[in-house]
Order: sequence, then structure tokens, then C-alpha cells
Amino acid sequence: MDLQFTISHIAEDDGNWAELLAGGLTFDCRGLAPGRAGVHPGKAALLGLPDAPAGEVVTLEPSPHLAEGGGLLPVVRALAGLGAQLAGMPGVLGAYWRPAHCWMTPKYFRGVVQDWLKGGPFPALGLTSLQQARDGAMVSVGLDYLIGQELFFLPNRRLAPAAVARIAVRLVNDLLATGPLREPLELTGPEGERVAIKPILGGRQLQVTVAP
Repeated sequence: MDLQFTISHIAEDDGNWAELLAGGLTFDCRGLAPGRAGVHPGKAALLGLPDAPAGEVVTLEPSPHLAEGGGLLPVVRALAGLGAQLAGMPGVLGAYWRPAHCWMTPKYFRGVVQDWLKGGPFPALGLTSLQQARDGAMVSVGLDYLIGQELFFLPNRRLAPAAVARIAVRLVNDLLATGPLREPLELTGPEGERVAIKPILGGRQLQVTVAP
């Protein structure tokens, strides 16, 4: 499912960028030839790629009047849908979702976004990511862009990274449906784990403790 859009404005005399209109929302596409390419994000989390791809960068972001509401789901859906279409163009080497600091293959990005737009689950692995701290803790990246909170998994050597990822995906989808968590909560994980969650750091993080 491709999101329908039109080119509502082309600025050839101001850095070569175009304004795209989709679903009543506008997005700026910058880095277009013959203007200068965008700034390369550099290394980040990788999904299906051995390293951050090299090449010229084209960026897509909400227009300035949408900046404060960039994390609202209707805006995120439109932005991801447009990005998925651009990712299908010839010569694209990778897709980068800035809030999650995550590089993906164009095929993966298009697939998970199109599934979401058709009514499937939110693409938590891609539009958010997980990073490991030195002490073994795992922290989500990009969830705060959507709900103002990140997940913080306490170190647990008995819990494989794949299990952490499965629980994180479940929690991201639940939190997008319910909104930020303000009180401690206990639930059962996808493999029957006992998962305890509580807000910390003034509610900016959600500490997650997992027990078998």
C-alpha cells in the first residue's frame, strides 16, 4: 500500500528541495540534485546491513509548521509511508529513521511500513531500536519521539538479546495504544515471562525487569 502524494512546491532557488503533500500534511524533501546532498548520519543501529551505506543523502521530514507534532502517529504514518515510496526508487542503498538512529535495507523498511499501513503491527524494530549499555542494560531509542518515554531493561544474563527484542516489540505496540505509562505495571511477556515495568527518572524512562 503506497501513500498517495503530490508535489506541492519546488524551490529551485533555495537549496533545491520539494514540498510533498500527503493526507493533508506537508513534508520537505531535501538534498535533491543539483543541490547539495544532506548530511550523512554516520554509524547507527543496523538492520540487514553490514555497515552504514555510503552515498548521497536525501532527507524527508515534516514541514516546519508540523515540527512540534512530528511524533504524532498520523504524521509518523504519513512520513514513513512517503519514505517507503522513496526507498523503492532505483539506486537506494539504505533507509535511515532518525529518531531511532537506525539504518535498514530499503526492502525491509518498505515491507514493515507497508504492513503497518495495511493494518499490521507498528514496525517497532526499525522505527525504534535497542542499544546495549556497557553494563549489559538495554535501552530503546526512538520511543520517546512517539510517547516521551524510553524502555530501560535491567541487565539480565539469563535473557537472550532476541528475547529482549521480542518483549520490547510487545511493549512498544502496547504503549502506542495506551500512551505513556504513569504507574507501575506487571504483565506476561510473549514467552510467558513475568515483566515488571515502572517509570523512573521523572517518567522519562520505563524500567523493565524480566523474570522467567
